[in-house]
Amino acid sequence: MTDVASRLSALTERLLGAPLPVRIRAWDGSEAGPPGAPVLRVRHRRALRRILWRPGELGLARAWVAGELDTDGDGELYGLLDRLAGLMWERNQDEEKAQPRGLRSALARVRDPGLRAAARELVALGGALPPPSPPAEERRTRFGGRHTRLRDRKAISHHYDVGNDFYELVLGPSMVYSCAYWEPAAPGTAPTLDDAQRAKLDLVCRKLALREGQRLLDVGCGWGSLVLHAAREYGVSAVGVTLSQEQATYARKRVAEEGLTGQVEIRVQDYREVRDGPYDAIASVGMAEHVGREPYRRYADALYALLRPGGRLLNHQIGRRPVPDESAYRVDEFIDAYVFPDGELAPVGQTVAVLEEAGFEVRDLESLREHYALTLRAWVANLEAAFETAARLSSYGRARVWRLYMAASALAFEHNRIGVNQILAVRTPQDGASGLPLRTREWLAA
Repeated sequence: MTDVASRLSALTERLLGAPLPVRIRAWDGSEAGPPGAPVLRVRHRRALRRILWRPGELGLARAWVAGELDTDGDGELYGLLDRLAGLMWERNQDEEKAQPRGLRSALARVRDPGLRAAARELVALGGALPPPSPPAEERRTRFGGRHTRLRDRKAISHHYDVGNDFYELVLGPSMVYSCAYWEPAAPGTAPTLDDAQRAKLDLVCRKLALREGQRLLDVGCGWGSLVLHAAREYGVSAVGVTLSQEQATYARKRVAEEGLTGQVEIRVQDYREVRDGPYDAIASVGMAEHVGREPYRRYADALYALLRPGGRLLNHQIGRRPVPDESAYRVDEFIDAYVFPDGELAPVGQTVAVLEEAGFEVRDLESLREHYALTLRAWVANLEAAFETAARLSSYGRARVWRLYMAASALAFEHNRIGVNQILAVRTPQDGASGLPLRTREWLAA
């Protein structure tokens, strides 16, 4: 009888119409595929059932989270994902939208007799029944309409309320969960993740031209790193808002420990509920991805109303490449189910247009795409170095989710499938005095 790996490799090639670009190691110990290629370990036949019942990205992701698919070692994950990108991360949106769900529908699409035979053999190899239950880490319950305040609060809690100890391990002492800014280091040294995150916090403060006595609002303040830096280094009075109770508890403790209680306030509050403007400056760093495309104009209007005339907004946001038919854009299945429920990305041009429609004058745009790839690789390294501890602090499945999504995201940034941009905008007064110098980028001379 042919070994499992060879059968899987041959069946996959017949179904895909092309050789599988990775090496397979199956649950019976057999191996097949290109020598020297990254190894995909199929630990259990249940992985095949997951893919048969949910063909495509989500079936693969479920098998990964459950530990039924794996790599041959930490260093292999990037190579494996790079080889599988065409199968898992770059599926045509129109085809995906029209694709029926489930094993019966998937097999019904197979018209060629040879492909039908291959599909039947794959079912025999993996077993069709029972359909495996999704891993516990998958978010399946939605509360109310998309981007209502209740549903947004639940979505934020799903991602951020997984344990501050877990995030300390992944993010490091800086506790900053957004793209770092990797500046050249002194000769013979290399910048650390903490160095790069401090550089990013200071870059944001410089772009906002913060001065002592000003009021800063940080929308989506995370664990408080930016408001603490701004208060300590620039003397501002800062308010940070978050929907995560765990983040707020952690940030308030940091504020008290640094003796900044009278200068920094942390609130568990939706940005739509902030009413105590005007502020001199507003930062939104890694938060706008949660807002959604439809409500984005309301988000821009709300921030515009909270700024004083002449005040600055720094909007730091992940963006995707535009597609020919924007109405066909769909949220990534894996990310939506396991990482950022209801999160949506928009091309940077759309973001700029909406900010301008709300009244802002956009004065500067800086892409930090390569910086985010470096940041994600640093986070993955932190996670892999202490994976067992991370799994104990959250769950085995959760740690696998974070490892997969951060490594895949690093590759997406490196290959220009997604980017991240800092947009500096001003609520320019009617007299046109923006308050910016003729040479806009004065913040480069830190």
